[in-house]
Amino acid sequence: MTKNSDNPADPFKKALAEATKVMAHDPDLTVSYSVDPSGVSGDTMRLPQISRRMTREEVLVARGTADALALHRRYHDAGTHARYAPRGDMARDLYEAMEVARCEAMGARDMPGTAQNIDAKIGAEATRRGYAGITEASEAPLPVAAGYLIRHLATGRALPEGARNVMDLWRDFIEEQAGETLEGLEDKLADQTAFARFARKVIEDLGYGDQLGDDPDLEEDQQDEAEDGAEEEEEPESTGEEDSSDEAEASPEQSQEQTDDESQAQVSMEELADQELGEEAELPEGEAPLEPPPPAPVSDADPDYRVFDRSFDEEIGAFDLADPVELERLRAYLDQQLEPLRGAVGRLANKLQRRLQAQQNRSWEFDRDEGILDAGRLARVVANPTTPLSFKVEKDTEFRDTVVTLLLDNSGSMRGRPISIAAICADVLARTLERCSVKAEILGFTTRAWKGGQSREAWLAAGRPLAPGRLNDLRHIVYKSADAPWRRARVNLGLMMKEGLLKENIDGEALEWAHRRLVVRPEARKILMVISDGAPVDDSTLSVNPANYLEKHLRDVIAMVERKNQVELIAIGIGHDVTRYYKRAVTITDVEQLAGAMTEQLASLFDSDPRARARMMGIRKAS
Repeated sequence: MTKNSDNPADPFKKALAEATKVMAHDPDLTVSYSVDPSGVSGDTMRLPQISRRMTREEVLVARGTADALALHRRYHDAGTHARYAPRGDMARDLYEAMEVARCEAMGARDMPGTAQNIDAKIGAEATRRGYAGITEASEAPLPVAAGYLIRHLATGRALPEGARNVMDLWRDFIEEQAGETLEGLEDKLADQTAFARFARKVIEDLGYGDQLGDDPDLEEDQQDEAEDGAEEEEEPESTGEEDSSDEAEASPEQSQEQTDDESQAQVSMEELADQELGEEAELPEGEAPLEPPPPAPVSDADPDYRVFDRSFDEEIGAFDLADPVELERLRAYLDQQLEPLRGAVGRLANKLQRRLQAQQNRSWEFDRDEGILDAGRLARVVANPTTPLSFKVEKDTEFRDTVVTLLLDNSGSMRGRPISIAAICADVLARTLERCSVKAEILGFTTRAWKGGQSREAWLAAGRPLAPGRLNDLRHIVYKSADAPWRRARVNLGLMMKEGLLKENIDGEALEWAHRRLVVRPEARKILMVISDGAPVDDSTLSVNPANYLEKHLRDVIAMVERKNQVELIAIGIGHDVTRYYKRAVTITDVEQLAGAMTEQLASLFDSDPRARARMMGIRKAS
C-alpha cells in the first residue's frame, strides 16, 4: 500500500511533470522543482518551487514555465540554431529571444491552452523585473522587447501589462527599421531554418548587422563552388625547372650587386633604430627611466576583474536622492503599507532583544575572599558569628563590542512587496540592535541606469573595445551609517519605495564595498548580512563579457571575505538558493518569512551555546 504524501502540492507536481513530458515529446525527461532559476540541463528540467499553500500565482507560473520549456524542447533544433547564431552579444540576445518567441507561438497554434499559461509566466517575469515602471526605451532591454513583439504578431494575443509596456517602448523603432521584414513572419514560424534567416535579417535591419558574422548559407555555396572547381582543375604541367634555370642564368655581377644592396639596407636599418632610441640608448647603466606603477586592481578578490569606466559610479546617502518632503511621504507610505506586518516583526525583534540582553547581563563569582560584600549571605554570619564574611566579584562579559551591516539588494526584481518587507525588517532590526548597544548599518546596491548608462555610452564612443568588463554605473546607497542614530536615519528607508530607484544588481562589487566599510570599523566583532533575491544581473555587462562574469566575481569576493575572516558573513536568499555561494546562508521561498529568517540568523550569531549556534546556521561539526 502506498503511503499518501503529507504535502498537498505533490499530486499537482506529479501531474504537471507528466503533462510536461508529453508536451515535450520526451518520456525520458526528468522534471524537478527548485528555487534555482528555471531551465533545462541535459535531460533535466527545473521548474519553480511550489509551496504547500499552492497559491494561484505559484500554480500559474509553474504551468506557464513548464509549457514554455516543453515547447522549446519540442520545436527547437539545437544544430540549426547554432548554425545561424550570430557572433556578437546583442545580436545573439535578439536571435535567442526571437527563437523562444517562435516556439511559444507554435505552441499557441497547435495547443491553444498553453497560451494563457505562458501569459501568466511572462506577466510574473515582467512584474519581478519592474517592466511596468519603465518610462524610457533606453531603460528597457531591446532583445526582450523584440521577443515580445514577435510573439504578439505571431499569436495576436495581448501581452500582460509590464511586457506590453516594454514592447510598446521599442515597437515604433522596430517596425520602422524592420517593418517590411516582419510582414513575412507567419509563413516562417514552422520552418526553423527559414525563421533563423528571417531573424538574422531583422537583426541587420535593427543596426546590428556587424555582429552577425559570416552568412552560413553563403559559406556553404562557396564551399560547393570550391569543391566543383577543385574537381575541374587540371594538374599544372610545369615542374618548376624553368624558374630554376632563370635563377641559374643570373650573372655573378648581378649577384654581387644584390648582396651589396642588402648589406647597405641592413646598415641603414641599424642606424635608424639607433636614432629612434634617442636618449634612452645613451643612458648610463642603472639609470633607466622609471616606468609608472601599474594601476591598482579594481577588485582585491580578483585582479583580473575589469571595469570600463568608474567615473560614473556613486556612493550616495539616501537623503541626496530625494528631498526631505518626498522622503517623509515615502516613509509614510511604507508604514501604511506594512502596518499589518508590524506586530509579527515587533515580536521577533523583542525575542532577538531578549537573547542579546541575556548575553550582556552581568554575572558574579561568589564566596571570594575579597571583593564586594555579598549581602545575601549575611544571614549565615548572624546565625553563626564564626562564619567568615562572603564576598562576590563581577565577571567580565563575553559580549564583544559589535557592529552589524545589512546589505540589501535594490534590484528591479525586488520591486513591490519584497523591497517593502526588506525595508521594514531592516528598520526594526536596526532599532532593536541600537537598544542593545549594537551598532547597525543599512546599505543598498543597484545601478544608476538600465542597460549601461553613461559607461556604455563611453564604451560605444570608444569604438566598442572587446571584453570591457563591468559596463554600467554603480549606485551604492547608505541608508543608515553605523554611527548615525536610528531616529535620524529612519526616514531614509522610505527611499526604497521611490519609483525608478530599483534597477540592475552587481552583487560582487557591492559586497566588497560593504566589507571595506566594515573592516575599518573599531568594533571587535563585525557581522555582514546580505539579503538578495537573485544572481548578479546586468544586461549591459553580460552582453559583452562571458555569461558568468558577474557571478564569478561574486564567488571570488565571498571566498576572499570568508578567507580573511575579519567579518562574519551570512546571507538570506528570497526565492533564490544563496547556499550555492555562501557557507552561512538560508533560503526562503516566501518573502513573508524574511523577518523570522533575519532575526533568527542574527540571534544565532550571539548564541553562547556553539551547538545551538551550529544548528541555527545549518553548519555541521567537521568530523
